[in-house]
Amino acid sequence: MSEPMPHGSFVWNELMTGDVAKAKEFYTKLLGWETADMPMGDFNYTVFKTGDMDAGGMMAITPEMGDVPPHWMSYIKVENVDTTAAKIDELGGKIVVPPTDILNIGRFCTLIDPTGAAVSIFTPLPKK
Repeated sequence: MSEPMPHGSFVWNELMTGDVAKAKEFYTKLLGWETADMPMGDFNYTVFKTGDMDAGGMMAITPEMGDVPPHWMSYIKVENVDTTAAKIDELGGKIVVPPTDILNIGRFCTLIDPTGAAVSIFTPLPKK
């Protein structure tokens, strides 16, 4: 059994797109990934898989997201999203998605660093 990823590790990558079907076709043909659908209440989340390993995820950009362009988002594991998010402003960053729960998965927050780069921080729920 592998050790859990430590604080500060990149732990997930997620594609946000306006055309989920086209992206599925592109990445499965380009990289040989398979996909698995994961219902998330009012929307469907797609998990990209390479063999038995999850390679990342994908979801549709919704009208509520405004003019967000298609993009990949990386997630960095932190011990506590709320504690880490409390430091963002004082370090010159900006919170663009406040700490938010992902049902049965964990908690995340999206930020813009002082250089303008976006990234998300993430704390998974404890394993049962």
